Amino acid sequence: MRRHPLLWKLALLQVSFCLLLTWLIWTWGLSVERGSYFLPEADQLYLARYGQQAEQALAAGGAPAVEAWRQHVQASEGTWVAVVGPHLQSLGTTPLTAEEASHLTFMRKLAWPMSRRLQDELPYVSIAFAQHPEQGRVVMQLPERLLPTGLTPWTHVVTHGIAPALLALLLGLALYRHLVAPLNRLRDRADALRANDLESPGLHLHGRHDELGELAQAFDHMATRLRHSLEQQRLLLRTLSHELRTPLARLRIAHDSGLPAAQLRERLDYEVADMQKLLENTLDLAWMDTEQPSLATEPVLMASVWEALCQDICFESGWGRERLPCSLGSDCVVQAHLDSLAQALENLMRNAIRHSPPAGRVSLDGWREGGSWHLCLRDQGTGVPEHELERIFTPYQRLPGSGTGFGLGLAIARRAIELQGGRLWASNGNPGLHLHLTLPMAPDGLES
Repeated sequence: MRRHPLLWKLALLQVSFCLLLTWLIWTWGLSVERGSYFLPEADQLYLARYGQQAEQALAAGGAPAVEAWRQHVQASEGTWVAVVGPHLQSLGTTPLTAEEASHLTFMRKLAWPMSRRLQDELPYVSIAFAQHPEQGRVVMQLPERLLPTGLTPWTHVVTHGIAPALLALLLGLALYRHLVAPLNRLRDRADALRANDLESPGLHLHGRHDELGELAQAFDHMATRLRHSLEQQRLLLRTLSHELRTPLARLRIAHDSGLPAAQLRERLDYEVADMQKLLENTLDLAWMDTEQPSLATEPVLMASVWEALCQDICFESGWGRERLPCSLGSDCVVQAHLDSLAQALENLMRNAIRHSPPAGRVSLDGWREGGSWHLCLRDQGTGVPEHELERIFTPYQRLPGSGTGFGLGLAIARRAIELQGGRLWASNGNPGLHLHLTLPMAPDGLES
């Protein structure tokens, strides 16, 4: 079952945006709205001094002093002012009228929000005495100049319009960075592939552990496969055309040589068989490179495969059986495709025999490495320069400075071994060339 990390990333991003937007509107927005209705701290201190002054006037001169102070403040502030006791009675010499007494019902403390009443009337504030608040308070209709402005249209636009819009813009930028920008790079990569530009740089999205990262890996893998296939096709066409010229030239020479019919037929059969083998090997390599077939595997006893190949090779090459020793026992059982493994091993043996000295030997040894068998085919030839060891697995490579050349045998062998989950590489021995191959151990071999 495939995971969908990109889906969860986008879902988390959207949920975070919704929660942040909700907080912005219902918490920060309301806080700004409510905060605009409260008196600033300086105004609260300014009004609180009236309570202190009224208390001092009461202590110094009683009701006449309170009345004088009340009239002075009322005149200076241009608003209604009263000084009342704990039972809401007037502490001055002028009693409260019924209408003035009704104002005491809607008193607000200095720390409360201030706004006009429904009749567009200014609010009435209660300012307790500073030293003995239980003895009285000043009740004042808030002066017009001190009334908070409240939530202005511009503040409402900022809290409920601009701020959510900026948050949505951040969400859009996050989506662009995590989704749209990688998709644009994928589109550019696809356009490059469509334009046969297989050398464009990779997408550099492999660090992402989500669907886009997997898609980028698939794109890079596809580009690598296409580039490899194109290089192989060009190489095969170039080398095949070159290799076919030689047998075709020999056919022309034989045709024009005037040889007797029997010799001419024998020569033609040889050249045609050579070209047929060349074409078959080329098609086999192209098929394995492009199709990458899944080969059915089975337990294979390597000693039996070696023995069967030795019989055919000894018959064709004239080598004695003693020149092809094998140290593998009955415990060397690999999980492989029998025909492909036999063809690969035969190619390796023929290459080793072709580059061996007249009295040389070609041996096969092996040992276990974890869950695999490591096999080593050794010859006693001149070997290959270290920097050329990898090139011998490229089709039709001829080593510079020597007459040694390699056709398709090693390339086909490597592809066949890789398709079975194994590896094939070369190293120099003392003397000769060592060809190493690893193959999975058969389940029965693991149990033994």
